[in-house]
Amino acid sequence: MEINQKLIEEICQIASQAASRILEIYDTDFAIESKEDRSPLTAADLAAHNTICKALTELTPEIPVLSEESAELPYSERRQWSAYWLVDPLDGTREFIKHNGEFTVNIALIEDHQARLGVIFVPVSGVCYYAAKSSGAFKINADGITESIKVKKSGINKIILAGSRSHGGEKQQAFIKRLGGAEIIAIGSSLKFCLVAEGKVDIYPRFGLTSEWDTAAAQCIVEEAGGCVVDMDFNPIDYNTKESLLNPEFLVIADPSFNWRQYLDEIK
Repeated sequence: MEINQKLIEEICQIASQAASRILEIYDTDFAIESKEDRSPLTAADLAAHNTICKALTELTPEIPVLSEESAELPYSERRQWSAYWLVDPLDGTREFIKHNGEFTVNIALIEDHQARLGVIFVPVSGVCYYAAKSSGAFKINADGITESIKVKKSGINKIILAGSRSHGGEKQQAFIKRLGGAEIIAIGSSLKFCLVAEGKVDIYPRFGLTSEWDTAAAQCIVEEAGGCVVDMDFNPIDYNTKESLLNPEFLVIADPSFNWRQYLDEIK
């Protein structure tokens, strides 16, 4: 599929529409349900899901949509897809429930197991991040001003790490200890990837479970900003290659030339 500026703008607009639906519910007394995996589900998740799926189906009827809130599809069906939309309608539902603003709308186009287009919209701030393969990564601020974003170079003397607001753990603490101390920015959802992409942090280590819709849009943005998203053996994260939609543990790295392996030997 051709990825042009018009398509990018349309996907950003769809993400914005979903964000508006989320915000309509954000300040209400919304109910909280639990999914089978005990993760929370709200009306905002479903409203964003319905908005995005309807709009994507109208925009590209020939391309299937896989959303976190979709019915489960067997790999026997998914493996036949050469391209599909991978969506997390509300990434950071726990942060949404906490009312801390740290949640996003994530939309990615996957082709040949790689994220070729990624859009992340932040409902509370109105900021939008986007990237397309070989086209760079960009940030649109709340005033509609677009700027190119790039990762930072890493130095051993001052490492800044993005950590999960809701999903820390012993491995993360062990990694931080191995670093010999680091400045830690705790933030929710795919915003951790965005901090790497726009040059504010050096690394985001994820020692724990995530799903493919959690990372796809963000991976495209980080890679186009000059960074990488790799598993603990430093292989890139791929999509739709197996029955499970769970990711391996991974690292979001700003500076691929920096020697991060030295800090992982005793943790993996």
